[in-house]
Amino acid sequence: MHRFIIVGGGAGGLELATRLGDRFGTTDSKTAPRAQITLVDRNPTHIWKPLLHEVAAGSMDPFTQELEYAAQAMWHGFEFQQGELIALDRATKRITISALRDDEAGEVLPQRELEYDTLVIAIGSTTHFFGVEGAQQHSIALDTVGQAELFRKRLIAACMRAEHFAPEPVAAGIDDSEGPPVPLGSLNAPRIQVAIVGAGATGVELSAELRNTAHVLSAYGLHKLDPKHDIGIVLIEAGPRILPALRDTVSTATAELLTKLGVSLMTGETVAEVSRDSIRTASGKTIRVDLTVWAAGIKAPAILSQLDGLPTNRLGQLIVRRTLQTEADDNIFALGDCAACPWPGNERGVPPRAQAAHQQASFLFKAFERRMNGKSLPEYTYRDFGSLVSLGRYSAVGSLMGGLIGGNMMIEGLFARFMYMSLYRLHIAALHGYARMVLDTIAHWLRRSTAPRVKLH
Repeated sequence: MHRFIIVGGGAGGLELATRLGDRFGTTDSKTAPRAQITLVDRNPTHIWKPLLHEVAAGSMDPFTQELEYAAQAMWHGFEFQQGELIALDRATKRITISALRDDEAGEVLPQRELEYDTLVIAIGSTTHFFGVEGAQQHSIALDTVGQAELFRKRLIAACMRAEHFAPEPVAAGIDDSEGPPVPLGSLNAPRIQVAIVGAGATGVELSAELRNTAHVLSAYGLHKLDPKHDIGIVLIEAGPRILPALRDTVSTATAELLTKLGVSLMTGETVAEVSRDSIRTASGKTIRVDLTVWAAGIKAPAILSQLDGLPTNRLGQLIVRRTLQTEADDNIFALGDCAACPWPGNERGVPPRAQAAHQQASFLFKAFERRMNGKSLPEYTYRDFGSLVSLGRYSAVGSLMGGLIGGNMMIEGLFARFMYMSLYRLHIAALHGYARMVLDTIAHWLRRSTAPRVKLH
């Protein structure tokens, strides 16, 4: 049998493994499997990464949305191996994955070698700290469920602590040494200040979601602080505007909505240093903080530059052709954030978005069908269907259907929020089918109707 190995169980990798398993791996009484499909991931469960800002804000319980890889493998005719990619031998067509360790039980699974005929690398991206002093030590990234949960717990603890302990005298919010104090300073300073570095989609969505969380925590009695004035949210962006990757109209509309929510925007400010309780910018401003989230950029995992001569770009992404094959090896493919894929007619490559990973997974499934039948591989072309940014429970903003109508249609409000949530539902449908997606949606609604709007513990 042909041996497929897919490393990385994110949106693209898991969708590809599921579809390949359904087509080539599932056995029944009439047909034998045509391929062996193995999914490798360092975690035992999957969660859709664009939802991590909701986990951090407490508006989504990750344990009700996580998908067990082993269960998905059993349902859809593929195998799951837990471990982290640590080596590749292209000559023998083998990968090495790390041992699995438990804090209490020690080594659970040994280091293993797996043989492949076709290898797909889909390990996503990781946070880029750009060498900023103290950023990695004193801020929280949102790459994993564990990091998002850590931020949520620290936020609740900070709110409870601020209510019961007296604040420092005249604690400044932002001090501008070159001019008069910024309005967040002096006696009007918030009791708690959350700084979010990076005003891309993750930073913007988190800032809006946190404002809602502050109100909900107050309503449930976890603190008696004023949710708008005592809990400050500062969004810091090095560029001239927030959401720099999106159109000006989307950026402007989002900035207006965030301002109405009481989020302070600092654009054109490059962070020079992060400490436990402050942020210093290159222009000389010092921002007092209780919690810092780093959402300023992404880069490819370091392991990609160590994979037996596979070419990478300056961000560490694997360079692939339009077939999604790596330049050095026709039997190794890459998709998603870790792949530098050309986009004909555009100076930049395919952007690192969930919709791109979904498209590439669908493309590779069809391409592998052709390959199994001895046909040549087609070429992938990215289709931009627009971008949506969530601004809380009832609102979103963005451009829609850019790839369909040759332009961009600006949308916002409840309709935009509905379209944003439908993206996640389409991901669920790709994994389970539309019937189970509908049942999952109903079950999710029933859970929300009997649970607090924010995870409180």
